Amino acid sequence: MESYTATVTVRLKRGVRDPEAETTRRALERLGFDLDGLRAADRFEVDLEAADADAARERAGEMAERLLANPTIHDYDVEVRARDEEGAGPGSAAGSSA
Repeated sequence: MESYTATVTVRLKRGVRDPEAETTRRALERLGFDLDGLRAADRFEVDLEAADADAARERAGEMAERLLANPTIHDYDVEVRARDEEGAGPGSAAGSSA
């Protein structure tokens, strides 16, 4: 088994009202920022063991489908990266030694 970190990003589907993003967009516009759009999202980082990256992605996708997202109103993306033994964060060299 290998160690992976799966990042699941959950956001409302386009067309679903997003009050948090609407409020934030208005505030940014009052501060002088010109925006074409803004969407709020939740991000979950899940550390897990799996046979390979595809298996880790599948498990994280199942977590999203069953709990992290409501597929009726949410879209989600899953990204998976190998986690080294020291648990280095994003942007670090990922790999494993066997």
